[in-house]
Amino acid sequence: MFLELINFLTQFNPGFDVLHYLTVRAVLAMLAALFISLTLGHFFIARLQQYQIKQVVRPDGPESHLSKAGTPTMGGVMILFSFISSIIIWGDWHNTYLWIIVVTALIFGAIGFIDDFLKIKHQSSDGLSSKQKYLAQSLGAIVIGIWLVNNTHQPVSTDLLIPFFKDWTIPLGIIGFIIFSYFVIVGSSNAVNLTDGLDGLAIMPVILISG
Repeated sequence: MFLELINFLTQFNPGFDVLHYLTVRAVLAMLAALFISLTLGHFFIARLQQYQIKQVVRPDGPESHLSKAGTPTMGGVMILFSFISSIIIWGDWHNTYLWIIVVTALIFGAIGFIDDFLKIKHQSSDGLSSKQKYLAQSLGAIVIGIWLVNNTHQPVSTDLLIPFFKDWTIPLGIIGFIIFSYFVIVGSSNAVNLTDGLDGLAIMPVILISG
């Protein structure tokens, strides 16, 4: 959104050209997401409490987890809204990878939303089954992987770069790239879920993956 405005303003003042730098816009997008979440967070949490949208904890789980009972849930909606809003504001809409990121976030956000919704609806800690989650994640990851390799406007390299070695690469090919993308996407999604705990441990993996 702002990028189009920046392009227009740069015609009159070259100083605005600094906002074209990816690093500058990345920092501004991060600050925008922080501002949106802090601004709407209190209101959003209050509405969750008002409508009794609360965490349901398994009675047979660890005793320390019982203290989480009644905690407002579906906070991921606010995180997703802040994340996508900042991308829309500061992102380059002509970049196909931007839309791939947005669609990926929406797909996996929808899986989490449905899981939480079922827990609230049935007042149970059981939402989607493990098989249902894994199937949905797998389908989403495969679609994203195929989309990446079929991006004709901005072709992606199917070579795997080896960290710390500038000239070392492993040619994966199209099928290998899709398989590798599948494990990265599904693995990252489940890693965040497994890391999530009583003390908000998931936020750092979310920040790293979103960045």
